[in-house]
Amino acid sequence: MNLENNGVTSGSFFARDYTLWEVRLKLVAAGFSIYLGVFLLSHYLISWMSNSYNSLQPKDKFFLTRTVMRGVFGIQGCIGGLWALLLDPVFQADKVYSQQDWSWFHCLIASGFFLVENVTLIVYSLVFKTSDWILFVHHILAFGGYFGVVTNIKSGHYIPLMGMMLDMSTPFACISWMLLKVGRANTLFWKASQWVVIHIFHCRMIIIYHVWWVLISNWNAMLENLGLLHFVVVFTGLSILTVILNPYWMYKVTQRLFCRDEWNLTNTKMKDDSSKTLNEETLQKKEL
Repeated sequence: MNLENNGVTSGSFFARDYTLWEVRLKLVAAGFSIYLGVFLLSHYLISWMSNSYNSLQPKDKFFLTRTVMRGVFGIQGCIGGLWALLLDPVFQADKVYSQQDWSWFHCLIASGFFLVENVTLIVYSLVFKTSDWILFVHHILAFGGYFGVVTNIKSGHYIPLMGMMLDMSTPFACISWMLLKVGRANTLFWKASQWVVIHIFHCRMIIIYHVWWVLISNWNAMLENLGLLHFVVVFTGLSILTVILNPYWMYKVTQRLFCRDEWNLTNTKMKDDSSKTLNEETLQKKEL
């Protein structure tokens, strides 16, 4: 662990002895508790503020609160990732071995988040008898990558921070999905938000290519730093994300701009006129 790099944050909120298992596991547990709390709190707050939310089916409510939770993590990921990419001189000087107190904090909290993500996805699949293997594989590999950070105190944090920044799309996807569910799918604001989501997915691809550049240009050093097993997990996850997942998701969010019934809307009756129009359009398509 590059303790000499941590002078900037010495005595700060982030300053802890991260070589101790107790410290690392406590922060993973804290991340799990924080995002589970966000998941539960968002349900109660939205149900209190929105009648449209209360009229949704349980499956849609569960999915929406997970989307809110992921959106909150996306904000955290953007802050940590952009700081490492643009502002922190330590990470700009060394993208393989560098660690900071603040990056330890972010990575360990992120590990707790991905643990919550996998638990809620499994519960969602079992309760509602659905399965999204693409998303499940993505979350398992993501958790495996951050679990490697938890167990290997020498591994650098630049690539994990870039991985967190890939969730930059989730806050905008959350806004777009919530607008859709409350019957605002035909508004200009929803269309603008969906265009933003599409643009962000293109930005994600640029970040992915940047991570490939860092990995390939420092291949031997990365292998030595991460260890073979962790390196294989990172390489596999990055490959699947590059070739399959991000292109597929980019296609889906673009499709949703022109085919809103693809979101598998329930037959829940909304009070908004735009929702009524959308349901009529969907019915006409089915009749055709």
